[in-house]
Amino acid sequence: MTKAQFRRALAVTTVAACLATTVTAFTATGASAHGRPGAGHDRTSRAEAARVDRVPTPDPGWYDCSSIFMPGSECGTVELPLDYDQPRKGTTEVALLRVRATDPAQRIGSLFVNPGGPGGSGVEIAAFAPYFLSPEVLARFDVVGLDPRGTNYSSNVQCFRNVGEQDAALSGMYVPFPQGQGQTAAFVDSAWKLGKACSTTGTPLSASMSTAQVARDMDVVRRAVGDEKLTFLGFSYGSYLGQVYANMFPDRVRAVTIDGVLDPLAWAGTRATANIPVTERLASGTAAWRATQEILDRCEQAGPDLCRTAGIGEPRAVWDGVAAGLRATPIELRDPETDELIVTVDWPVFVSAVLGTLYAPEAYLGVDALTWAIHWLLQPETPENAEIRAEALASLVGYERAQQQNAAEHAATRTERASELGFAFPYYNGTEAFSAVLCTDSVNPRRPEDWIAASERQDAIAPGFGPSWTWGSAQCASKAWTARDEDAWTGRFDARTASPVLVVGNLWDPATAYEGAVAAAKVLPNSRLLTSDNWGHTAYGTSACATEAIDRYLIGGELPVEGTQCTGDVQPFVDQPMSRGSQAPRALPPVVPPVPGSTPRSS
Repeated sequence: MTKAQFRRALAVTTVAACLATTVTAFTATGASAHGRPGAGHDRTSRAEAARVDRVPTPDPGWYDCSSIFMPGSECGTVELPLDYDQPRKGTTEVALLRVRATDPAQRIGSLFVNPGGPGGSGVEIAAFAPYFLSPEVLARFDVVGLDPRGTNYSSNVQCFRNVGEQDAALSGMYVPFPQGQGQTAAFVDSAWKLGKACSTTGTPLSASMSTAQVARDMDVVRRAVGDEKLTFLGFSYGSYLGQVYANMFPDRVRAVTIDGVLDPLAWAGTRATANIPVTERLASGTAAWRATQEILDRCEQAGPDLCRTAGIGEPRAVWDGVAAGLRATPIELRDPETDELIVTVDWPVFVSAVLGTLYAPEAYLGVDALTWAIHWLLQPETPENAEIRAEALASLVGYERAQQQNAAEHAATRTERASELGFAFPYYNGTEAFSAVLCTDSVNPRRPEDWIAASERQDAIAPGFGPSWTWGSAQCASKAWTARDEDAWTGRFDARTASPVLVVGNLWDPATAYEGAVAAAKVLPNSRLLTSDNWGHTAYGTSACATEAIDRYLIGGELPVEGTQCTGDVQPFVDQPMSRGSQAPRALPPVVPPVPGSTPRSS
């Protein structure tokens, strides 16, 4: 992709919501966050230093793209080695976006950001920076986003020859998760086809997209923007990128913050856990189930005046009734005026809709509304309930119409961009990009069929949510996905970094279980865990406490006091404050959940 094409392809939508701050501190002098001043730090290995340091510092060719984004924003591209062990055997193009510091006289350096995924766009989250980062952070840093190799505006991985071939191969995966023998067989067949296609047609790029390669790219770009050490804010899967970087380049860390944290050992896997799918090891299904059940419990406590589901009966019992009803008899959701079939709501579709609502701080509203509406549509129609069933149908039709409209708008945007780039048909590579990172990073069972037993195990622990998360990695089966990145990170995760790593875990996160943050902080000797009692996915922007803690560390290296726990401003079924802080309302970061097809949190 040329710079001109890149410039035309970029487009961003604006969001809005909230921000603010408070915390006590620790000065970043290289002292351990665990209270051992002067303990020293580990060094980048000679082999790893040789890989990245021999790459000539690239020139991104920054050009002004203020007309598309914000004043002071710049775009660029760099060519980086496809294989850092053999840098002369081909390159891949990586797209960058930079938003300049608003107070150049007080500028500290660059803040690298990543929204998760894997496969989320660093370019787009950097473009969003003026809307969700605090003015203090924006004043002190150039915000830099790079699109991980193979994704978005960087050179794209493509596992199929065309969109028709792609659609035919992946059609079995077009369900939130399979239910019944027919769907399961189709899903397994598509997982085989995806793994094999990405291990043949998709190479060599698909075999060079591990997180370690992105960390190497980020280190080269760090040098290109003139920073001696890395300042990084990574959300969701971006937390794993931050952890890999910190362990590969421990002496090059200035300030790394990870929010919505993946357990690194669960993501990568070990010999002992190789027969458990990565998406089962992460326990995201358990996290989503736990959040849902807590909302139902608080619904019961609040009563029917604040939670409609409580007016039906005991909320957990109502949920169980909805689950049983949808497993037995899906609902055909039809337009009440035209009788047009809009969507068939079965158990997987319902779980997927609820999961989508759980990514927002206002998660309780979606759980209550969806449970209440589906309950009434599962009841036989009588003269007594006709009015309430009509209300339930109208609310669900409106919800689904809005979802379809959003999807259509996104598809139209992709088509327009593809047309500008000269493509007759847009090729969406999100599933392939996600898979190329996940499957080269992690060890997994041998065959996609092994996910059937894994899904059943998880369904017993976290009904619905367990299978929804677990099936997301079936293409990574080692017999299906045979492309290997020999330079993927297989080292340990306990390097002592030059500066501390701030680890932020959310108690009610439905995607990255709080236990992942605990595990990451436990293994990293120079880290500090900040706990947040908030709803939705990740913590930044959900309270003054959490946001201020992260800001203070990024700017001045000050850590929150050990044991600090923040509380999200939005809590289920209680009166909410006007905003999430004392400053003007700001957006939540546009975080991408770590499973394909999941609904990102809206602001």
